[in-house]
Amino acid sequence: MKILKVVGWVLLIALIAIQFIPSNLNQEEVDYTTDFATVYNVPENVNRVLETSCYDCHSNNTKYPWYNRIQPVAMYLSDHVEDGKKHFNFSEFSSYSLKRQKKKLDEVAHEVEDGEMPLDSYTLVHWDAKLSEADKKLVIDWANELNSSL
Repeated sequence: MKILKVVGWVLLIALIAIQFIPSNLNQEEVDYTTDFATVYNVPENVNRVLETSCYDCHSNNTKYPWYNRIQPVAMYLSDHVEDGKKHFNFSEFSSYSLKRQKKKLDEVAHEVEDGEMPLDSYTLVHWDAKLSEADKKLVIDWANELNSSL
């Protein structure tokens, strides 16, 4: 029983100590010269869906929930956002080569169509980010149309 007390105290001290580890926040000034919605004149209804369901992980400006102030959650979210931005970044989309832009738009359509995006772990907490069938069709049709016009 004494060992459990020691382990409990060590875990408690470790949990308190990691609260002092700063996390990287993904919050930058919006650069409208490279911002996806500005460069490609995204329709308001499509932009609203993208901002609600995609931008937190796939842009340079994440809206963090209150629990982001708690470690190790903040570390997890930071890594998750960095990984999302590696795959697709709306804030830097216009800086991609034309070939990469087309590929990324194709991926958007397929990921949404297959139900891979937004992630279940994201929509579990962000209920408003769940895509209805109408939202999915809107995004897929728009991505395919933009892709064919590039």
